[in-house]
Amino acid sequence: MLRVGEQIRRELSMLIQQEIKDPRVGMVSISDVEVTVDMAHAKVFITVLDQTGDPGETVRILNKAAKFLRHQLARRVVLRVTPSLHFYYDQSVRRGAELSDLIEKAVTEDRAHHQER
Repeated sequence: MLRVGEQIRRELSMLIQQEIKDPRVGMVSISDVEVTVDMAHAKVFITVLDQTGDPGETVRILNKAAKFLRHQLARRVVLRVTPSLHFYYDQSVRRGAELSDLIEKAVTEDRAHHQER
């Protein structure tokens, strides 16, 4: 399942970049693909690299294009069953950046506090 998920991730990355012409879909990165054991469904986790857009809107657009992307994926990848695609926003990258900022702020404040002594 991991290899299938990785292959789907690579192909979908190219498909979204090349085939989705909607200007509301900015720079999208697929962080993970989880395929069910029966290969009927695939959860596709995306991050939006262009922070000016609404990630929720990007997910809605991709879910509307899911049938088209599934059809294109079936033409590119030889699988017994091509899974239905379900897109989700992966908040882990944004949350990681927020935590890094908090840690940096705490370290800076700690240094300033120690220099006062």
